Parts: sequence; C-alpha cells; structure tokens
Amino acid sequence: MATSAADSGWLYAALSAGVAVVGNAAVSILRRKPPMITPADRVTLVRAVLAACCAAMAVPALFSDRLPGVPFIVIGSVAFLLDAVDGAVARRFACASPAGARLDVQTDAALVLVLSVAAVGSFGPWVLAVGLMWYAFIAAGRLRPALRGTLGVSRLRKVIGAYQPFAFLLALTPGVPAGIGAAAVILALVTLVASFGRDILELERTRGRDVGLESGQELVN
Repeated sequence: MATSAADSGWLYAALSAGVAVVGNAAVSILRRKPPMITPADRVTLVRAVLAACCAAMAVPALFSDRLPGVPFIVIGSVAFLLDAVDGAVARRFACASPAGARLDVQTDAALVLVLSVAAVGSFGPWVLAVGLMWYAFIAAGRLRPALRGTLGVSRLRKVIGAYQPFAFLLALTPGVPAGIGAAAVILALVTLVASFGRDILELERTRGRDVGLESGQELVN
C-alpha cells in the first residue's frame, strides 16, 4: 500500500512538472493581444511539449542517483536542436516578433531548468544554479528596473545560451564519464555567470546614461 501511494505521488509530481512547462508556454500565447500563433511559435510550442516530457521524466531522477536514461536524452536533444529551427522559420515567414522571442527564451530557460533538475541526483544540487539563473535574473528585474532594459544582440550570448543544454545533455548521456560530465556543467555555470554579469553591467551602464540624459533635459527645461 505504501509503495502504491509513493508511486502515485511520483506520478502526480511528474505530471505536474510537465503541465507547468506547457502551461507557461500556453499562458504566454494567451496573453498576446490579439492572441495569435505564428509558424515559428508552433515550433517553439513543440519544443515546450518535449521539454514537458523531459520534466515528467526528470522528477524521479531528482531523488535518485541514476541518470534519467536514453529516452530522456533523445527527447531533450530534439528539443535542443529545434531551437535552431524556430528562428529559421521566423525569418522564412517574416513572423519574428518580441512576443515570439520571449516565448523562445522562456522555453529555452524551461529546458535548461529541467535538464539541471535531472542532473541533481548524479552531480549534486549545485547544478540547479545553472537552471535557476535566468529565473533569478527575471526576479531581480522586478526589484531593479535597470535589469528590465533591452539588451543588444550578442553572438557570444547566443553561443553561451546554446551551450547550457548541450552541457547537460552530454553530462546525462549514459556512458559519459562522470568527470567529463561534471567538467562540462561547471564550464556551463562559469560561462553563464560571466554572461549574466556582462549583461547586468551593460544594463546598468545604459540605465546610468538614460538617467544622465533625463537630468540634463530637466536642467535645460
């Protein structure tokens, strides 16, 4: 009876994790005015569904010392590779938009968080720092308006962002030595900290220039 209850608990937790990922993507779409789904959004939503499947499989791995397995890696890899497709589709159909970009970033962040959760059992809770960093940045932006500014396009930022899921997928792949996997995730953490640090400095400098201009205009007026 106890085992059955535990299994039911795992099932509910797994389903909740999956629903949370898909639900976040759906809310992002429904908040648009007017509500609309572009061809690029459809690709991103497929990625969200795949990330949700990974989330459901990652929950048991969170409380065990076992890797989530080959199906997890395959689904996660497809979600990772599709990240290059939605951008190409947006350019092909001229449907790129700030809303679509936000959905893409949110889906990227959800996938990295799910992968980091799956890696906790094998590498320790410190790996969650990678998965939670984007969410911490967004939360900090609620307290610090400067962090809600718009960043310029950066190829380096894109490369570092793409490396995060790759590092986890490599580390979680069966047969990869634990040392190599840990090194890959450590590098992901270091580069992500450096990237966010650079972005924060850029946003603070931009905010400082804007405040200076506003003060100058007030003096002139």
